[in-house]
Amino acid sequence: MLKSWAGARFLGLVLGRGLNLKRFQPLSAGAEFVHRNTPENNADTPFDFSSENMKRLQVILDNYPEGHKAAAVIPALDLAQRQHGWLPLSAMHKVAEILEMPKMRVYEVATFYTMFNRAPIGKHHVQVCTTTPCMLCGSQEIVDTIRKKLGVEVGETTGDGLFTLSEAECLGACVNAPMMMIGDDYYEDLTSKTTEEILDAFAKGQRPKPGSRLRYAAEPVGGLTSLLDPPTGPGFGIRDDL
Repeated sequence: MLKSWAGARFLGLVLGRGLNLKRFQPLSAGAEFVHRNTPENNADTPFDFSSENMKRLQVILDNYPEGHKAAAVIPALDLAQRQHGWLPLSAMHKVAEILEMPKMRVYEVATFYTMFNRAPIGKHHVQVCTTTPCMLCGSQEIVDTIRKKLGVEVGETTGDGLFTLSEAECLGACVNAPMMMIGDDYYEDLTSKTTEEILDAFAKGQRPKPGSRLRYAAEPVGGLTSLLDPPTGPGFGIRDDL
């Protein structure tokens, strides 16, 4: 029974059943593993590291002993994605060539980690955490606000190519939920109003200050609830006869 289900699932992936070409998410690392050639993403798509990024890549490779260059595959793919804006097949091939590893090994990494986007995305990738703590604190309201503001559904890119919206698994900022990640920056303690303000700033070419919209870091919103007294000095609680 399990084998039959797995076979049917694999066949469904191969045939691309249910694939909505308007959405980028089916081609992101965590959703769809099958590559399909497109005019902008095929083995002949031009890609090479810039001279500056080749220097960066060499610095990365110098962290690994001889014979273990393959260990640099994740930072190498990340560097390629940052240069290109997303990760085309030709960039994976270039990484495989430089690291002297089979292309299939690079594919395995690129399709496993959701940080790699294997189809074009917008200039600003808006990832809203919708895992349990954020969900309990109103992340769905944030998603709905962004959908309405940008006029896109989850997994879609705005017509001007500025924003791509996606949902993310836990991003590790649970205490400041709800939150979203845009590029490399976290925006926390969000409301519908502050979410719209952040999007407006990015649309104007600005970079709003990352972090919480309510507090300095992750301290209690209403003030400290513990460690209220000054710290005691050395020797506190030690017996006088010791």
